Amino acid sequence: MPDPIVDEELRILAQVRAALETTRAATAPSETAVVRELEQVRDALREGAKTEDRPALLQQWDRQSALLRQLRTAERPTDVDPGSPYFAHLALRENGRPLDILIGKTTRTLPDYPIVDWRNAPVSQIFYRYRQGEEYEEEIAGRTRTGVVATRRTLAIRDAALLRVEAPEGTFARDPAAADGWSRLEIARPALGGGQGSALRAHDVDAGGHRRLGTDVAGRARRADKHLPDIAGLIDPAQFDLIVRPQAGYVVIRGTAGSGKTTVALHRIAYLAYDDPAIDSSHTLFLVFSPALRDYVSHVLPALGVARVQVRTFPEWAAEQVRRLWPKLPRAIRETVPGVVARLKLHPAMDAALALQVARVEAKATPAQAFDDWASVLTQPALLAEVLAQQAPGEFSADELERVADWARRRHEELLAWLGGDPHVEAALEQEDLALLLRAWQHRVGPLPSGGERPLRYKHVAIDEVQDFSPLEVQVLLGCLDRRRSLTLAGDTQQHISAEGGFTSWSAFLDRLGLEGAAVSTLEVSYRCTHEIATFADAVLGPLREDATPARTVRSGPPVELFRYTDHGAAVASLADALGDLARQEPLASVAVLTPSPELSAIYAQGLTTGEVPRLRRVERQDFSFAPGVEVTEIEQVKGLEFDYVVLVEVSTSHFPDTPAARRRLHVGATRAVHQLWVVSVGTPSALVRDAAGGVA
Repeated sequence: MPDPIVDEELRILAQVRAALETTRAATAPSETAVVRELEQVRDALREGAKTEDRPALLQQWDRQSALLRQLRTAERPTDVDPGSPYFAHLALRENGRPLDILIGKTTRTLPDYPIVDWRNAPVSQIFYRYRQGEEYEEEIAGRTRTGVVATRRTLAIRDAALLRVEAPEGTFARDPAAADGWSRLEIARPALGGGQGSALRAHDVDAGGHRRLGTDVAGRARRADKHLPDIAGLIDPAQFDLIVRPQAGYVVIRGTAGSGKTTVALHRIAYLAYDDPAIDSSHTLFLVFSPALRDYVSHVLPALGVARVQVRTFPEWAAEQVRRLWPKLPRAIRETVPGVVARLKLHPAMDAALALQVARVEAKATPAQAFDDWASVLTQPALLAEVLAQQAPGEFSADELERVADWARRRHEELLAWLGGDPHVEAALEQEDLALLLRAWQHRVGPLPSGGERPLRYKHVAIDEVQDFSPLEVQVLLGCLDRRRSLTLAGDTQQHISAEGGFTSWSAFLDRLGLEGAAVSTLEVSYRCTHEIATFADAVLGPLREDATPARTVRSGPPVELFRYTDHGAAVASLADALGDLARQEPLASVAVLTPSPELSAIYAQGLTTGEVPRLRRVERQDFSFAPGVEVTEIEQVKGLEFDYVVLVEVSTSHFPDTPAARRRLHVGATRAVHQLWVVSVGTPSALVRDAAGGVA
């Protein structure tokens, strides 16, 4: 006979399956009677009801129509999946009385063993908040319930068969080779640990905020030999060589995740400011891909003694310039744009289209004409087709160009009506328009102006995560450099995740910018990730790897582990336990729970909140706290950041098919982890991770 724990769970499952076969689930209310009554009311109105009867009939029509809408839009109850009816067993003792509850993703009242939905059944919070043997006290359905958690088990049920039981007494798995068909697994409970403070977080660098690069602790200046001992002790020779390059000209830095690209770009600005204090001013611009990275860099630069450099995202910077040049345009930015429209507006060929428009149309060099050039290019499918036939043949169909032009015409008409004072029109620019407008100005009018008549010129511009900038955006910035053309570009095409813009080829990108022959310096050592994490991330990339040999690493850590669950509720329960333990053992640890969609982020954030995971935050607009705790968000939100621990959630085939975009997203998510990485899947894990992970639970 199997262990008594397994035997009990097998008996419960058999009883539940039998009950499911003999009892019917609740069904949605029928709309037949309501429809029939509406038809009768309609017929009465059509057949000429008496005048005094019409108000009552119309009222009846409105009432029944509202009821029908409610029936049709109400969420339908889903039935329990007989192949996987529940994932947990909770047994309580209240006032000496036993109570068994099964937890799944659908509520179903069954004799002896009711199944409750883990997301909204109040009693399920006991499962997430308490361990086996603990006393509980919870407010449920308006009354306080107290008792003891007698049993708390997590189960794996697939195809109506019990495959695994996890209990405090042990873990049991189906084993055809065993005499009773089951084996007790002698494994340690999976745990996160040992990595607190591995990641560089903003609160780790605040102490350096009052020191200037090139000075000692007391603030005394060092000799100006450009060796900068403060930096030399923290970086490797390849990084140092890039930092101390002369100010004039271009520095292009390529490197895998965690190789120090951002570090080099930041320290290069500090080095240049050490040599020329005027660099530490608003005439230096550090551009990043996301608000989160902007906030991080804004904390780090003061620690290097650089306080006045502008740190911006490109949309922030570009929107400010557009408002200066065209102050009457609306400030609102339209967030929803058709994919083909965004893709064309960010395409490198748009620069050639603007140049062609300016060459063909003789007009004064005015802001109004630059605005007209921008609108004309977008609304002329013939001009777009001509340019694309030369620049990117086959990338856009004639139908797609017509759709873009139609969209642009309607938006332009809205803008003109809005500018004309029509109070009934709501107009907005699109984020992709910002670079196009600025580039149209540069082609028609000339350099972007500063506050006065002088051109806007920067002493140095650094762009981090440049692979997710469009070449057109970078072209605008090149037009704002002073005569020394001092520019630092740092990026990794393996981390390209922008859906519509960016680039995946360094040579093509540099050619587009007119920087043919510019040397690309490669950083070959990954300092962020352990060997195990870097190996996993490299395997996920597969054919997208840029180098024949993987990046070198400097340390090892725990293996990357893959965990499979039958339901999100089971995954949340396991994570809540592990993260709760981690918070108690390592209160300063930083953790990211990364999902493929905002909907899944909301589910996991709510579940982990129910599980009372300390210092839990749901990050929706890159509003990271840069403080210890657990942050739940999507992979795209953490670009450029790092955490002590990372949990990649729902790495299933449906969310991560074998496509270049999915490979890069997984690679970016995995390489946010400094010490330990877990990979979690509900259902069938993606083929991209099955072979890459070191263990499967």
